[in-house]
Amino acid sequence: TLQRIVSTLVNKNDEIHNFIDMLNHTISNVQVNSSNAISELDEEFDGLYSVLHEMKGSMANTIQQEEARKIQALQDQLSQCSRALESSEELLELAVQSLDIKNPVELLEAARQIKDSVTVASAFRLSLKPKVSDSMTHMMVDFALEKRMLQAVKFLPVPKAPEIDVASCLVADNCITVSWRMPEEDSRIDHFVLEYRKTNFDGLPRLKGEQRWELVDYIKATQYTLSGLKFDTKYMNLRVQACNKAVAGEYSDPVTLETKAFLFSLDSTSSHLNLKVEDTYVEWDPTGGKGQEKIKGKENKNSNTASPKRSTNSPRASARGGRDRFAGESYTVLGDTAVESGQHYWEVRAQKDCKSYSVGVTYRNPGKFDQLGKTNSSWCIHINNWLQTTFSAKHNNKAKTLDIPVPDRIGVYCDFDGGQLSFYNASSKALLHTFRAKFTQPLLPGFMIWCGGLTVSTGLQVPSAVKTLQKSENGLGGSTSSLNNA
Repeated sequence: TLQRIVSTLVNKNDEIHNFIDMLNHTISNVQVNSSNAISELDEEFDGLYSVLHEMKGSMANTIQQEEARKIQALQDQLSQCSRALESSEELLELAVQSLDIKNPVELLEAARQIKDSVTVASAFRLSLKPKVSDSMTHMMVDFALEKRMLQAVKFLPVPKAPEIDVASCLVADNCITVSWRMPEEDSRIDHFVLEYRKTNFDGLPRLKGEQRWELVDYIKATQYTLSGLKFDTKYMNLRVQACNKAVAGEYSDPVTLETKAFLFSLDSTSSHLNLKVEDTYVEWDPTGGKGQEKIKGKENKNSNTASPKRSTNSPRASARGGRDRFAGESYTVLGDTAVESGQHYWEVRAQKDCKSYSVGVTYRNPGKFDQLGKTNSSWCIHINNWLQTTFSAKHNNKAKTLDIPVPDRIGVYCDFDGGQLSFYNASSKALLHTFRAKFTQPLLPGFMIWCGGLTVSTGLQVPSAVKTLQKSENGLGGSTSSLNNA
C-alpha cells in the first residue's frame, strides 16, 4: 500500500513538474505574442500616419494651387485697372489744357477730340468688382466624423460562427455544394474556411473512429462546391468558420449530408486466371494468370483475418458465394457487390489498345464458361476492335448492332426496381442503348476483356443529365430494345 501511495505521489509530482513547464512555456508565448501584437500595432499606426501625411501634402498642394490661381486673376485685373487709370489721367490733363484755348475754332476741335477719346476709354469698360473672392473656406476640412471613427477603433472582434443553410446545400453529380450565411452582417470578414470529412454515421460528428477533417481555406464567397468526389461512405460532415484579418471564429454547427452511391470492387477470387485484377482495374494477362495465383495465395494466407470492409454479412461477401473461377473463353470478372434495389451508376474506361471487351450485368452465379450477353441472365454492350471496330448490345445470345461511335468512357445506369439497364457516353451523357427487363434476382456488374485493360469508377451518383434523360425517355415511352427479357 505504501509503495502504491509513493508511486502515486511520484506520478503526481511528475504531472505538476510538467504542468509548471507548460505554464512557463505559456508565459513565454504570451510575452512573445504580446510583443508581436505591439509590433503589428505600431505598423498599423505608422501606416495610418503615412496615409494622413500623404493626404495632408496633397490637400495643402491643392490649397496652394487655388491661392496662386486667385492671386493671378486679381493681379491681371489690377494691371488692367492701372492701365485704364493712367489713360484716364492723360485725358484729364489734356482736357485741362484745352480749357485754356482762346480760339473758339481750336477749342471746338480740341473738345471733339477729347469727347471721342473719352467715349472709347478703357476705364468705362472695366468691371469694378474683383473677379475672385478672397475667401478660402471651400478649402476647409472637417475631421469630426473621422476623429469619432478613430476614437472608436478597437481590437478586431472574433467573428461569429456562420450558419450552414442545409436547404440550399446540394449533393449531385459527384459534387457537394455547401451554402452558409453569417448571423449578422460583418464587413470585417476576410475569408471562410470549410472543413469536411467522410463518415458512415448520420447526425453529429463522432469523436472516435472518424477520418480527419479535410480543409479548404481562403473561400471568399458564402458558397463552395466540392467536386470530383468519390462517395465511398454514406455521409459527409461539414462545418465552416469565418476569419477576419487577425483571428478565426468558432466553427458553425456541423451538418451531415447523405452521399449515397453504389460502391464496389472487382472480385479477383473468381475472375478468369488470364485476368489480372486490382480493386477497380482489370488487365488481360497472356501468361495464364501466374501473377494472379500469387495474389490468390496472399489472400488465402490472410484468410483467417476478417476485413472490416468485407464482413460476412455484407452484400459483397454474399455476392461472391464461393463460386468457381471463370474458365475457357469466358475472360470475365464480376463486381463484389450486388444490386438488389434502387438506381445506381458506374463508369468504365478502356485502354486504347484494348481488342475486345464487354460491359454489363448478370445474375449471381453464372456458369464458369458463360459469357456476358450470351445467356438469358446477362445483359451487356460489346466492343470489338479486332481487325475492324464493331459495337453491339447483347442479351440471350442475340446481338443488336449500335451504329454510333464508341465513347472513351461508358456510363452504366441500372434501375433495378424500374427494370431498366441503360448505357451512356459518360462524357456527353448521350444514350447508347437501353435494355428493359423484369429483374428477378440481384445483379452483379460484369466485365469481359481480351487484350487490354479496363478501369472501373464506382462510388458515383446518378448524374443529373442521366436523370433528366431517364425522365424524358420514360415520359415519351422510350424505344424498347429488341433484346429485352420479357
